[in-house]
This record gives sequence, C-alpha cells and structure tokens, in this order.
Amino acid sequence: MAEIWDAIIVGAGPAGLSAALYLARFRRSTLVIHDGRSRAAQIPLTHNVPGCPSGVSGERLLSRMTRHAVEYGAALVGAHVESASICDRGFALRSNDGTGWSCRALVLATGVDQNDVPIEARARQAAIDAGVLRYCPICDGYEHIGQRIAVIGCDRQGAGEALFLRRYSADVTLIPRRYADLDSAILQKLLDSGVRVLKAPVARFIFREREMRLQFQNGAGEAHFDVVYPALGLHPRCKLATELGLAVDDAGALGAESIFGTKVPGLYAAGDVVAGLDQISVAMGHGAIAATKAHNWLRDQDGQALER
Repeated sequence: MAEIWDAIIVGAGPAGLSAALYLARFRRSTLVIHDGRSRAAQIPLTHNVPGCPSGVSGERLLSRMTRHAVEYGAALVGAHVESASICDRGFALRSNDGTGWSCRALVLATGVDQNDVPIEARARQAAIDAGVLRYCPICDGYEHIGQRIAVIGCDRQGAGEALFLRRYSADVTLIPRRYADLDSAILQKLLDSGVRVLKAPVARFIFREREMRLQFQNGAGEAHFDVVYPALGLHPRCKLATELGLAVDDAGALGAESIFGTKVPGLYAAGDVVAGLDQISVAMGHGAIAATKAHNWLRDQDGQALER
C-alpha cells in the first residue's frame, strides 16, 4: 500500500515551508510538494523580513527555510499537483505526470499568479534585479524614498498604491495600462495628494541600466522612472481548493478563516492564496497556525486530545 502521510503541504513558499517546519517538529510525517513557482523566489532583496536588517534575497530565504524544515524531518518533492480529491484515507493528490500521494491532513499554500507588464523576460528579470521593477509597495516603498515612481494600472488598486507610495516620494505618477477607470472623487484625491495621473497608455517598456523608459501610445511622448510598480491584479491559485469544495471571494481568494480550518475536515490554507495582507511575515504566521490546527485535528482524530 502506498504511504499515507500525516500531512501534505502543497507549495514551498514562506507559508508552506513554515507549515512544514511546525508539522515536522510536531513529529508528523510531512511532505511538501511544490512546482518551484513561489513568488518569493523572485525577490532580489527584501528588507521587510524581521531579523534581516541588511536584507535577504527570496532565494536565500527559501533555501534556509527549506533546510530548516528538512533538518527536522520534512520531505520535499518537486511536482505540479494537478488534482485533489477526498478519499476514505483523507486526501488524494495527483500530479500532471500521474504520480499520486495520500494524506490525512492537507495544507494548501499554493500562492498567486500576478499580472505583469509586457516586457521581454530577460529584460524583466534584469529590471527586477536592479530594483527598477517592483511589485509590492508595502515591502519596497522605503527603498524608493525621493525617487521617480510610476504605478501602472488606473483603477482603485492602482490609485491606492499611488497614494500609498506618495508618502515616500513627491514624484509619483499613475499611468493606465490600457484605459483609465477612475471616478471623479478618486481622481480628485490623487490630484490633491500631488499624484500625477496620465491618460495615455504605455506602448513600450524599455529597461536601461537604472531606469525604466516608458513610451506612450499615439505619439504622446516618453517618460523615465527610477522604479515602476505594476498594479494589475493577482490570480490566487485556488484550483485545488475549489476541487475540494471550498468557495472563493470576489477576488478569487480563500477566506481568511481557512488558516484555522475549512468546511472540509483536515483541510487548511495558508499564505497569499488566503485573503489578507500578502507579506512574508504574514505567510509565515499562516503556516504556523495552519500546521498547529492540522496537528491538533489529527490528535483529535486519534483520541489523543482532551474532549472540549
């Protein structure tokens, strides 16, 4: 008979690896299945992780977290989980190559996909490495004090990010990706706060050394910025969750309560796939909570906990 793990975690970002560490230290047989797509791996350097005042790269952080979890007994396997179902043993997972796994408790830390600006892959990575293309104002705004900042995306999200970044610089510009979608009240607030709002969409994004040059459509000229923030939305990876019967909110994310448990016994979620603040420290906390809840649920199933 195939091995039945106490717990499987899908995803090896900060949430999944935190859950793995906790479950391994609870002496649970723990497997992490990941497809190598953690958004944190793209971070060249973040100063927003507590205890890392000099900054830490996403790859280094994930490497250290992986090693930490493995040292306490967690196992990792690289695969893309294509489907999930409930079975008499708990949960059955299957990869796109037909490999299967079974577990009693399941933690989904599947993360999100983010919409991006149209720029060639090599140039995009170079711009990210140079700190010219950024995706998280909360994480990185401090590093752009006094710089020329552009936010791409003229909707409520873009307006909100532009207003947030105005605290760090007097030179903030909000630019539509394809069209402007701002009501008069939001537009007035932006103007009152000193945020410039352009009407012409961007035709080309050109990365040059330490800046991004934006060429606008219809011959509307060119502008240069020290950093560009795409505010184009995210797509939570909830396919497995919905296959298991969980509902998502209007943004496609799982409810905040899912870190504590879901309507499916033994099923938990953690990290950016859950509605809330997408931060590494938050994801780590999610992982710790989901793992502890899963462990205690297993104890209840095995008659090892006091009755409530």
